[in-house]
Amino acid sequence: MKKNVIVGQSGGPTAVINASLYGVVYEALNREDSFGTVYGMINGIEGFLNGQVMDMEPLELSGELELIKTTPGSYLGSCRYKLPEDLGDEVYGRLFDKFEEYNIGYFFYIGGNDSMDTVSKLSRYAESVGSDIRFMGIPKTIDNDLVNTDHTPGFGSAAKYVASTVREIAVDASVYDNKKSVTIVEIMGRHAGWLTAASALARREEGDNPLLIYLPETAFDTERFISDVSLALEKISNLVVCISEGINDGNGTFICELASDVGVDTFGHKMLTGSGKYLENLVKERLGVKVRSVELNVCQRCSSAMLSATDQKEAIASGAYGVKCALEGESGKMVAFCRVPGEDYWVDYVTEDVNLICNQEKAVPSEWITENGSDVGREFIEYALPLIQGKVNVPSKDGLPLFAYRK
Repeated sequence: MKKNVIVGQSGGPTAVINASLYGVVYEALNREDSFGTVYGMINGIEGFLNGQVMDMEPLELSGELELIKTTPGSYLGSCRYKLPEDLGDEVYGRLFDKFEEYNIGYFFYIGGNDSMDTVSKLSRYAESVGSDIRFMGIPKTIDNDLVNTDHTPGFGSAAKYVASTVREIAVDASVYDNKKSVTIVEIMGRHAGWLTAASALARREEGDNPLLIYLPETAFDTERFISDVSLALEKISNLVVCISEGINDGNGTFICELASDVGVDTFGHKMLTGSGKYLENLVKERLGVKVRSVELNVCQRCSSAMLSATDQKEAIASGAYGVKCALEGESGKMVAFCRVPGEDYWVDYVTEDVNLICNQEKAVPSEWITENGSDVGREFIEYALPLIQGKVNVPSKDGLPLFAYRK
């Protein structure tokens, strides 16, 4: 009897997390000689525990599956559910009873660091009880902070959005040239500054805005920041500064904590917001110039208008490759990208041990951070530029994007 497939999405959405879903589902449905029913988990592993699943085949028959490729957000819904560290906890028995109920033989989870933690725990539990279910992680995160992979699906499109938006902000800021002004753009990034570094792609030439870029990898000093801004205003009257939401003093205190108390989510992560507003008030108080802060917020991860064709293509391919590897017997792995050296950009798809990936974070290399922590160098530009290439045609109706909605 053929085993069934189940796929879920977890964590924060991206513009291409549904492209990865498409890759898994399309590949599995078109290997009907190998698989039975292809199920989707509604709201990830948490929803699956409550029996919330759907049959994915009708989506292909209706044409809805094609629409999923250009739909942002998580089509199946997401969750932030952390499995217990103790593999003896009763929740694992409940989950595997559910797997048996649905005759699951192949499990695919699309997500970031915490999602890979789920894949790790489930694959280790399966090994401990002699289960032959195969567990595969399909990467996604706009933060680009998963280790053992060149980059992650979701980053390229988010980077394209950030670079394009910062370029638009810089143009807008330049229209009044008779008075000095500062625009501070706050960009997502808790401990890794990959997305904020992408703002450097907005520059048309050397000396262009954003003139200052601050990442969480470098300790942030407010006095040095004021000095940097003051000096930059001598070069350019309409200054644009880009900061990661997670900029910190290097001793565990986030800059946003200087202004207010910060709560935590279910994984114990501090919920960061307000760094830009804090620095806006600081510049206003210390330098007396016109200043505003802009928080890009969730638009970074949900803009279909800024889809990178490269990002979408790789997201689909990673989902399909995960299915192929699981069918060949792999489990406890995550699909990863290996950049092939050479002038032309190319990646090989490989698998890496998920146990070596979860609960780790990949930082922007220190040698790529320049100007005493206030900029990034050419190495980052050469790394990121290929990832934002290509435009995706998003279907539309009545002048608006046409998305797939789960009924």
